[in-house]
Amino acid sequence: MSSLNTFGAILSYAAEMEAQLCDWYGGMGESAKAKAADKRRKKLERVRRENVVEITLEPIAGLDAADYALDLADVSREGQAAVADIAARFYRDVAPKINVRAAQRALERCGREHMR
Repeated sequence: MSSLNTFGAILSYAAEMEAQLCDWYGGMGESAKAKAADKRRKKLERVRRENVVEITLEPIAGLDAADYALDLADVSREGQAAVADIAARFYRDVAPKINVRAAQRALERCGREHMR
């Protein structure tokens, strides 16, 4: 259980989650969803690189990675919906805690894409 208590930890977790989703969707033959996850991963990595400034080092409280664990063993339609719901909830929960508006918008956009 890792705590998502910094800007870097949140963006790293988000990028890793999207990488896992890319592999998961790719393994199921869902190439469009895999491509979208990879695009989000790249965007999150870019946001992390571009927005690492002193203000982002402030601690963030109330988030734990265990609350957003993905069940990638279930490839059913319901399993895919559950994974998308967890990812959307992650982005919905973390975006307001980020104090860099560009990063906050990127996280909000990722959450909206999971809700489609």
